[in-house]
Amino acid sequence: MTQTSNDDRKELFMPSDHVSAVLLRGPSASQEATRARAEMVARLESAGDLRPGPVRDALLALPREELMPQAYVRRSKPEESRPRWDLLDWAVPADREELLGVLYGGESVLVQHDGEPILNRVPGPRSGGAITSMSSTVGMTAGLLEELGLRPGQRVLDIGTGAGVTAAVACRICGDTDVVTVDRDPHITASARHHLEALGHVPMVITGDGSDGWPGRAPYEQIFVSYAVPRVARAWVEQLAPGGRLLVTVTGVSPSWPGLAVVTRTPEGGAQGELRAVEFGHRPGHGCDRIFLSRAFLDRIAAETGTTSLSHQAPPTDEQRGMWLALEHLRPGLVRNWGAGHLMVGAPGCGSWMTARPDGHGSWIVTTNGPRHIWDEIQQVAAQWRAAGSPASYRLHIDADGHQWVSAGSRTAELSWPLPSSPTP
Repeated sequence: MTQTSNDDRKELFMPSDHVSAVLLRGPSASQEATRARAEMVARLESAGDLRPGPVRDALLALPREELMPQAYVRRSKPEESRPRWDLLDWAVPADREELLGVLYGGESVLVQHDGEPILNRVPGPRSGGAITSMSSTVGMTAGLLEELGLRPGQRVLDIGTGAGVTAAVACRICGDTDVVTVDRDPHITASARHHLEALGHVPMVITGDGSDGWPGRAPYEQIFVSYAVPRVARAWVEQLAPGGRLLVTVTGVSPSWPGLAVVTRTPEGGAQGELRAVEFGHRPGHGCDRIFLSRAFLDRIAAETGTTSLSHQAPPTDEQRGMWLALEHLRPGLVRNWGAGHLMVGAPGCGSWMTARPDGHGSWIVTTNGPRHIWDEIQQVAAQWRAAGSPASYRLHIDADGHQWVSAGSRTAELSWPLPSSPTP
């Protein structure tokens, strides 16, 4: 990690975990944080991510500035080869206004750079490297916590501790002794344990491989996974209590079209599940392959001409997420450029790409380039999807031997695909 800091700043501002309570909790700062928190909750309610109940009350009471007293903001432009960030600190009065916007604005909160220790950091600029941990968008987190239906006395397994937001909400609703949170990064767990204790919460915080769950406190009524996986880990299903619920983002190598797996344990000990096409999902976990459209790839699309044709068939809409989820698994290796003002999909593995723009007269101007005929692939999968009933969600099958597959429709109109096999122990 490359780290630069100002010596005067070091002397004037101790790291946030060592700042006096007076500085951290001055009346004006506390009032501003309370106002920002109330506004955040109101926005979540207006957007439909929150409803009256225990999750809303927990988020309204959770001081995110104490759970995440430091956070990064990016200062470099996307095209810059060496990214730059500033580490903001709640202990630094000049940082507070911007930090409140970061913590309560709704977007992801960047909390770790290049796998660094999180406690006792000196605020200031960083350059190079990458952000290695973040707290997910609060709207997605709130919606998933509502989906779980947390209640007092339920045993909860939180996999992927991050900044500890899910663990804090679960502790407030279910009780500290019924919450276990697991993360593979010891710096993450040390920070979460410290900040949760400062808030008065003492769940079991474990450093370990999340795919193993934590059998020591099983079974759990609720399991929440805050990173994406290619398939549901067997340990998670085995550690569910009868009637228990597991939520996890399931995705292929593309980040463009996620699915939310909702798995329940039957009274007989089996598992039944659903895979829903969703707009947003968690980022892939440790070791998962991921593809993206690089700046060089996008520049090449802008420079190349390709083969252009006029199509009277429209592409599926963005709201038809069930089709795009099927495309992700049936035609893997495709990535959507969501920043384009029209449909643009690329295949980084072979360099193929396509764009589609409305011509203003009910048809579409389609431009393709490369060995994959992406436009044809989209239309083929769309036809299969419509024949299966245009599903927005799919059946998720998990058998006793560990095989997992997804399906919708029936008989000759069935649309299905297998999830990857689990790695050999």
